[in-house]
Amino acid sequence: MYGGLYAAFYDLAMWPAERFYLSRLRRGLLGEARGKVLEIGAGTGANLPYYAGSVRVVLSEPDPWMLRRAELVGRPAMLAAAERLGFASSSFDTVVSTLVLCTVKDPAAALAEVRRVLRPGGGLLLLEHVRSAAPKTARWQTRLTPGWKKLARGCHLDRDTAARVREAGFAILSLERYEPVPLFPLILVHALAPRSS
Repeated sequence: MYGGLYAAFYDLAMWPAERFYLSRLRRGLLGEARGKVLEIGAGTGANLPYYAGSVRVVLSEPDPWMLRRAELVGRPAMLAAAERLGFASSSFDTVVSTLVLCTVKDPAAALAEVRRVLRPGGGLLLLEHVRSAAPKTARWQTRLTPGWKKLARGCHLDRDTAARVREAGFAILSLERYEPVPLFPLILVHALAPRSS
């Protein structure tokens, strides 16, 4: 029941952030999605209004309660964790991850799977909250993460996601940083999968 309640209240809890900055950031990022798109950790489908009509979007989400809410908009969806995507290799032109890599158990495995399902040269679009560049804030993020993970279903406040993307072999074309709330600095990333292994 807890999972169902979390899914039901997630959008309500996120509403202030969506209104004041997330919706604008989603719109700008998702305008870059092309072709066949896989969205990992699609949650309740918050990104769906921002995709161009020309793209074909497939949703992937490990939480069945969240996925039920996302499916209400009629897009194809799969119950799957980012670390174990049930899709053929090189089957997507773009992969989208928004506020996902903070919660996955193994970010390296998730990014390896993203790289596998992307065609060579395909695009990875990220909107993620990350470790602060300010040392004092970063220390607070590390202190608060154990309690925050319990409250927010595994969410880490202090992950260096841009570094993980580079380590996974992606070429970062653009990286923008935003800090609407000090403990939750955000990055917007457009990266490309390698053209050959």
